[in-house]
Amino acid sequence: MRHTSIGHRLPRIAGIAFVVTAAVFGGAGCDQVEEAVNRGGDTPCNEYIAQSDEDKRTTVTKYLENDRGSTPDATTVDAAIGAIDLMCRAQANASTPIRDADLSGILVPK
Repeated sequence: MRHTSIGHRLPRIAGIAFVVTAAVFGGAGCDQVEEAVNRGGDTPCNEYIAQSDEDKRTTVTKYLENDRGSTPDATTVDAAIGAIDLMCRAQANASTPIRDADLSGILVPK
């Protein structure tokens, strides 16, 4: 008979609990999680610059939707991503939200 202590089973139990939790929250609440994580125009430049291309697209789309009240077309999103990338990389203050990134922030921190 094999003897296993709770210490040997605990990682397996924790792993199973993680998988179940991920499945429940991953399948049912992707949009809710996205909303909680993505702050749109309130995203600081330093966080924005660190995002993947896909996350930048999501962030900028959300920002433009909130700012304009409608879903922007792909060309508008692409142009905004380029402008925000340029402005955020030049910001004197990395914590400037993307909605406030502009030419005046290049030399003088906001």
